[in-house]
Amino acid sequence: MLEDDILVTGAAGFLGSAVVRQALSRGLRVRVLTRPSSPQRNLEGLPVRVFMGDMRDAAMMSQALSGVRYLFHVAADYRLWARDPEEIVRTNTAGTETVMKAAQQCGVERIVYTSTVATLRVAGATAPVSEDARLEAGEAIGAYKRSKVLAERWVERQIADTGLPAVIVNPSTPIGPRDVRPTPTGRIILEAASGKMPAFVDTGLNLAHVDDIAEGHFLALHQGRVGQSYILGGEDVSLQRMLADIAELSGRRAPTVQLPRWPLYPLAHAAEAVARVTGREPFITVDGLDMSRYKMYFSSGKARQELGYQPRAYRAGLQDALAWFKAEGYLN
Repeated sequence: MLEDDILVTGAAGFLGSAVVRQALSRGLRVRVLTRPSSPQRNLEGLPVRVFMGDMRDAAMMSQALSGVRYLFHVAADYRLWARDPEEIVRTNTAGTETVMKAAQQCGVERIVYTSTVATLRVAGATAPVSEDARLEAGEAIGAYKRSKVLAERWVERQIADTGLPAVIVNPSTPIGPRDVRPTPTGRIILEAASGKMPAFVDTGLNLAHVDDIAEGHFLALHQGRVGQSYILGGEDVSLQRMLADIAELSGRRAPTVQLPRWPLYPLAHAAEAVARVTGREPFITVDGLDMSRYKMYFSSGKARQELGYQPRAYRAGLQDALAWFKAEGYLN
């Protein structure tokens, strides 16, 4: 049997499935790892070899990685709220350790590890942040950010201490088609397009088309330097502008009311209390409000210079997201 060129973990997810499609467009043989509990719609009809299991299962990872040349470790528990926040930390740290150790044991030639811009410090920044603005776990807001800081720092130590052949990429906020679950940002797009976000707080995000971020993974594979990290971002956009653009594309009136944060905290606490009963992730969370105090603006200058990364205008991602949500019945 021919060896497969790559394995993609988290392949059924929003970004993972975009990486899979990018690989197939390049003529690569692809294996994917996905959990049985994950929606599989993004993999339907794709010519991939599926391994069903958990990235924390060492035996499963060794089986999935046997004979693989390149690994894209995209899988992560990306939630801003959970009944047990430490579950997010355990999944993202233990999962990363298991995957990386299995990759080394199986002789994988090159690894692209998908981290996040959430591992970078934006507090006090007066300009878009670069890869040098490293965050410590104790400074991170919420379990997700803390888990990704811990996992990224572990990968860095493995690169230095054991020669792990990994390049780290730090995607900003992806938008675009195939956001099945959807992600927290996808939920904002849906709520705004449905006319359910009449106001906003003063914050901002760096938004990039999910397919551009996926392409950036392959640029990192071939052009990136082992041990280096690269921000894969797009445009810095205020929440007000994002909502106005969604309104324009959806034929709705843009919100004009800016809210202070403090009255929203009781709502967030109440929403989380309800979520603990229902198990459904709340739309507004305390961690989300805490994060919104800072504009999440980032520079992809290093990726542009060293990798040749060239993301398209962020509105293209909005247009593709809205078109996909509408076609799939998320929007009436």
